[in-house]
Amino acid sequence: MRSVFLSVVLLASFAGTVLTGSVQAQQDEGGTLRGFLSDLLSGDARNELAVPRDGGTERRVPFGRADIQLSFAPLVKETSPAVVNVYASSTVQVRSPFMGDPFFEQFFGRPQMPPRVRSSLGSGVLVDPSGVIVTNNHVISDADEVKVALADGREFESEILLKDKALDLAVLKISGDEAFPAVGLGDSDRLEVGDLVLAIGNPFGVGQTTTSGIVSALARSHVGVSDFGFFIQTDAAINPGNSGGALIDMRGQVIGINTAIVSRSGGSIGIGFAIPANMVRAVVNAALSGAETFERPFFGASFDPVTAQIAEALGMDRPVGALVREVAPDSPAERAGLRPGDVVVAMDGADIQHPDALEYRLVTHPLEEEGVIGVLRDGQTLELGFELERLSDGDGPAPITLEGRGPFAGAAVATLEPRLAQRLKLPLNKKGVVILEVDRRSPAASVGLRPGDIIREVNGIDIEDVETMRVVAGDTSRRWAFAVERDGRILRQRLRF
Repeated sequence: MRSVFLSVVLLASFAGTVLTGSVQAQQDEGGTLRGFLSDLLSGDARNELAVPRDGGTERRVPFGRADIQLSFAPLVKETSPAVVNVYASSTVQVRSPFMGDPFFEQFFGRPQMPPRVRSSLGSGVLVDPSGVIVTNNHVISDADEVKVALADGREFESEILLKDKALDLAVLKISGDEAFPAVGLGDSDRLEVGDLVLAIGNPFGVGQTTTSGIVSALARSHVGVSDFGFFIQTDAAINPGNSGGALIDMRGQVIGINTAIVSRSGGSIGIGFAIPANMVRAVVNAALSGAETFERPFFGASFDPVTAQIAEALGMDRPVGALVREVAPDSPAERAGLRPGDVVVAMDGADIQHPDALEYRLVTHPLEEEGVIGVLRDGQTLELGFELERLSDGDGPAPITLEGRGPFAGAAVATLEPRLAQRLKLPLNKKGVVILEVDRRSPAASVGLRPGDIIREVNGIDIEDVETMRVVAGDTSRRWAFAVERDGRILRQRLRF
């Protein structure tokens, strides 16, 4: 028996991609190479390369004349009317370069510069016929006015229902006399690497554009886009102006909101990132419930990545999962039975590769439903049930703004407790008083205090709660010595104020 290897290249005109496969033809009495290729091009061999999908449908590569003549046009016609242009504008006060010059002001007075209008252009997606639109927060950030232009040319003033800087998502609302074209949100958890996708948006302001590609990776983290760490990666061309546009799957559903690209030139090089639809759905539901910001649930545990050394010490085959660093008292994590040193390897049936993946699962898990986490402990895998709580429930004393003549005046502070620590992404076991905001014109700003600083000690007094801090800040002393914790380091300062 003699084997012949042939490389077969099919040009898929509908996607502009090249499909390369290796075909092995066995020349024996049962068939010939010519016969195999004839069957392949006529489509008779397609079933051998079909892969079952969840739900009974098939996922396969295109074979046969009929397949290579397919087009994305019907899918684009169905979904593109729901992709809109988002125009955001804000008024910026311009300061004259001669402002503060005594010689210039003596002869010409104080120059008044006309305000300048700063605008930005992005994309958005109608996800509900009532006029609910999802876009990126950076598209409408600090905007005084946001307008939306539909694909048919109609323009509408929009209302900002919710925006979240950490997730880089915003929800807008427009109103009209009739239902708007909309595209439903799909289940992004069903995505697999290699799935075909379309990216629809308005790159560079040239008008609505559709590009095609595949899902090139899942659960991408630490891409430097936002605090969110669970992106869909695609090679569908995404360029400036595509932000907030739709990533569409072959069912005609939104499975992601295009957010960012990796580029050295400013243009697409085939690495783009989209926020998964399941995350978008949670934010939209929060907006429709009346929330102005997206509130993360409270779990009460912090996690570290599992390194190769940790995996070897724990007897794990490979470094996956999220290592439990600490568990807050009287938290959902503690009630579930989670302990420091446990490794969370699964949640609700989904594998957990790293802490960002676990955070994504927790954030998108409904508060009212019980969840199950898979935990590796002492070489055994356990399943623990849990229920999440609202982050705002059980908050400690309300924050206060410090007054007086001391260096802390103008700083808004609060007593640290686990819920607040989670919100500020601080270790759950931190104690003391944390600075939430600092007025830019205040004494606190002049001495370099920042949001996130933890005040440990002032004039020899340990600071444990806001009431102690309020009393100490009202001291009329001219000499101050204090210690603050910033990014894990203790900074001490002495000054005469």
